[in-house]
Amino acid sequence: MRTIIPLVLFVALVGFFDRSIAAASPDDGSVLPFPSTPSASVAKPRLQDSIHKRRTEPIRVAADAPNILIILVDDAGFGVPDTFGGFAHTPTLTRLRKEGLCYNRFHTTSICSPTRAALLTGRNHQRVGSGTIAERAVDWDGYTGIIPKSSATIAETLHHYGYKTSAFGKWHNTPADQTTSMGPFDYWPTGYGFDYFYGFLAGETSQWEPRLIENTTAIEPPHNENYHLTEDMVDKSVTWLKHHRAFAPDKPFFMYWAPGGVHGPHHVAKQWADKYQGKFNQGWDKLREEIFARQKQLGWIPEDTQLTPRHKTMPAWDSIPASERSFQTRLMEIYAGFCEHTDAQVGRLIDSLEEMNLRENTLIFYIWGDNGSSAEGQNGSISELLAQNQIPNTITQQIGALKELGGLDALGTSVTDNMYHAGWAWAGSTPFHNTKLVASHFGGTRNPLVVSWPKNIKADQQPRTQFYHVNDVAPTIYEVLKIKHPKSVNGFEQDPIDGVSMAKSLTAADAPENKPTQYFDNNGSRGIYHQGWFACTFGPLIPWLNAQKGLAEWDSANDVWELYDLRQDFSQARDLAAQHPEKLAELKQLFLAEAQRNNVFPIGAGIWLRLHPEDRIKTSHTRWTFDDTTTRMPEFTAPPVGNHSNAVTLNLEFGERSSGVLYALGGSGGGLACYMDDGHLCFEYNLMIIDRTVLKSRDRLLPGKHTIVVKTLLKEEKPGSPADIILTVDGDDVARGTAAMTVPAAFTASESFDVGMDLGSPVARDYFKRSPFKFNGTIEKVTIELK
Repeated sequence: MRTIIPLVLFVALVGFFDRSIAAASPDDGSVLPFPSTPSASVAKPRLQDSIHKRRTEPIRVAADAPNILIILVDDAGFGVPDTFGGFAHTPTLTRLRKEGLCYNRFHTTSICSPTRAALLTGRNHQRVGSGTIAERAVDWDGYTGIIPKSSATIAETLHHYGYKTSAFGKWHNTPADQTTSMGPFDYWPTGYGFDYFYGFLAGETSQWEPRLIENTTAIEPPHNENYHLTEDMVDKSVTWLKHHRAFAPDKPFFMYWAPGGVHGPHHVAKQWADKYQGKFNQGWDKLREEIFARQKQLGWIPEDTQLTPRHKTMPAWDSIPASERSFQTRLMEIYAGFCEHTDAQVGRLIDSLEEMNLRENTLIFYIWGDNGSSAEGQNGSISELLAQNQIPNTITQQIGALKELGGLDALGTSVTDNMYHAGWAWAGSTPFHNTKLVASHFGGTRNPLVVSWPKNIKADQQPRTQFYHVNDVAPTIYEVLKIKHPKSVNGFEQDPIDGVSMAKSLTAADAPENKPTQYFDNNGSRGIYHQGWFACTFGPLIPWLNAQKGLAEWDSANDVWELYDLRQDFSQARDLAAQHPEKLAELKQLFLAEAQRNNVFPIGAGIWLRLHPEDRIKTSHTRWTFDDTTTRMPEFTAPPVGNHSNAVTLNLEFGERSSGVLYALGGSGGGLACYMDDGHLCFEYNLMIIDRTVLKSRDRLLPGKHTIVVKTLLKEEKPGSPADIILTVDGDDVARGTAAMTVPAAFTASESFDVGMDLGSPVARDYFKRSPFKFNGTIEKVTIELK
């Protein structure tokens, strides 16, 4: 890949900001400053001067301005909801569609963080530094993982126009090395204009034991067997709305509601999954045909749409051994139940708006998916990061490990991080080619959009067919509110808005298409839309294959491009590249121009860390000192005790038969933990559930003060190497063993390093039912040194 060079990750860009803002007038676009707080060195003005000279009335939207609610579901494709012919029951989506409008040519970026950045700012994803997910950010301008202050979010803009703003659920737009309790907090939701945030910062989290943040404070969910994050989100959202009603009844609100559902791990209560028992026994090939037929019957897609074929590298359902089919269908039943459960929680939120008489004047954008359905589960998985770590395994091996956890009934619970087979994701992207992570085909980028505003939008069941993109939501809101985007916010001159307004289509189904051009790019797959034509190339990454072979040799200049006339080909079924080479050449040049303008180069920067995991986010430290006040340290910032040679020295004091976690990294889907159990010193290395190395001292440790050392010695200093693990107490070996493989990259996407307890999902099977298994002795000091 000749265009890529070494890098330094995440350069901090922001210093101290004053609290002034220049906001554009809704009438003429002029710039009006809000007053700054005077310095202590400035003479205090007289009272009447303070009133008449210093006070400036802030700009406000019209008195009848609507509340605004954006709902963004995660990892759910075009063919999933039964509202539009899919397999998952989505009555809330259907209800809002019947009360409003729907769009069948609305697009995302094909991946999480970039879509969210484009949605919230109205800009193209690489223009705002979000060319890849936060965890894979690199130091090229389009890929830093930092939304610049020169691209204010909807929340920040509306905040200064008088709105109260809140965000609930998934964020995924903060640099992964800036998510600790020490901040910095500039790039957290509260640093981007949200008055209140309740959710999680990473790309995913357990629905049962989520890694929650309230504003900038880490909090723990209740240890309640009936708890579920999406349900909790509704409860917290309704509470916020009640506070808004009580404390700011004269102001409208803006709420960004982005559940972790239905991103992996697929976690939902058994009764929701059981609704779909037996409904997928026909397999993904047949399911896709059934969805396609319903999509046509409902008028969701044009009658002349063609169903695109399965990719040559994706297995047919008939190729799945009979012994594995119940495993694969159960994974899909759980996903479908998770979809229905998520939509049901949206319904609870909408019901609450109605109960508070807020529904009539609330403009709702319900976006079904931030990209297509996810094929990252690849062959189906009990621990989704198995694939991303490229750990060799078989489905037989996974089923064997699952039996020790309770068999198929364990899927969807807190003891697994399950994801379904990529074939189901392909079915969920019907009728298009490909899935999430692929920006060249609509299976990765086309998502249903429903818009509802009872006060001002007349219900219309005819799908809007104008070509739009997630970056068009922000300018639509600004036009509806009759405001212009500020020229300057907090002293930062603002970047241009890339999106266009969809407002005219809200009242006229036949409104002229006003988005002539839109580029797409992710992980080397890319495309360009222009006036009804679409040119694209698949790139080097096949999401459903657990292989990196060929990536290092990939050269974007050699990619083969395809050409589609979308005016006559809804599903990208007929490649016209050979028939219209001149049109293809024109669009390829247009793509290069758009790429240059939007910081897309170097092409493929998003896959750099797949090729060079040694460049992932890491610290220069080789020595740390902790005590039992250290908890919730994200894995991306924690000492890499899971895949580097290291020594952990613990100075402890405890009584007879002491128990509890001494330190832990990761969670039930993969991690390591050192703990005491009834006086015995224990250690477990959990390699993504499929392999566990468990050590335990033969004798109980005597009460008193002790020095415990845990040594992990990799046989080779390279990702995935086997490692010897040695436990010593006061200089004497008490247990030793060998982990056949260490985790190549990371155990989890959201779990943490904790001292004195294991917060989140528990690493070790021994204390699954005793989590967080707080140590009942005293931890004076923990020292970690990398070897």
